[in-house]
Amino acid sequence: MDDAAILRTEGLTKTYGKGSGKTVALDNVNLKITRGKLLAVYGPSGSGKTTLLFLLGGLDKPTSGRIYFEGVEVSNMSERRLSKLRRNSFGFVFQNYNLVDELTVLENVMLTMIFEGKPDAERKDRAKELLRRVGITGKERRRPSQLSAGEQQRVAVARSVANRPELVFMDEPTGNLDQENSQQLMRMVADMVQGEGATCVVATHNLEVVNEAPSKVFLKSGRIVSS
Repeated sequence: MDDAAILRTEGLTKTYGKGSGKTVALDNVNLKITRGKLLAVYGPSGSGKTTLLFLLGGLDKPTSGRIYFEGVEVSNMSERRLSKLRRNSFGFVFQNYNLVDELTVLENVMLTMIFEGKPDAERKDRAKELLRRVGITGKERRRPSQLSAGEQQRVAVARSVANRPELVFMDEPTGNLDQENSQQLMRMVADMVQGEGATCVVATHNLEVVNEAPSKVFLKSGRIVSS
């Protein structure tokens, strides 16, 4: 086992369809993700970035190959065990935020902590502190739709680390943001990752995000071209 690698893959492959309609989304991907670092996975549209992220985060299963988290194979886990792993060890940030508009901003961040069994007051304090750290103060009682795109993504980042996950997966987090908000978001993400002691994997086509990342992997046609 590689002590520096929190997550690694062996021959990871994902295909869709059969016969002449078969599409290879990922092709024999071998990857090691260093603990405590921010890794950018980049490449053109259709290169397999999102597919890789979903497989690593346990949101989809590979056609073949293996995924190991903390030395334990997760690619063959039951959905029940995967659900527990995602809840306790992983955090997610999606391009379209996936916030619940029926809930307030504060309640959205608290939502992921419900299954921890912590008192409501403790969850509320944690959510308020995270919102303060991402620059969302005085708007805790607003609905997500009342915030700008950049503010909604900040809330999503706060929610992703609420349970103190070991791994945070981000799918095109700056896709709906302008350059200034993109830079601010990624600086904040880097600070949050370091402050929370998490490891972060970002799928992106934004070269500014790639250039700022200490580790990077370039995907093309489902294969790692360089790292």
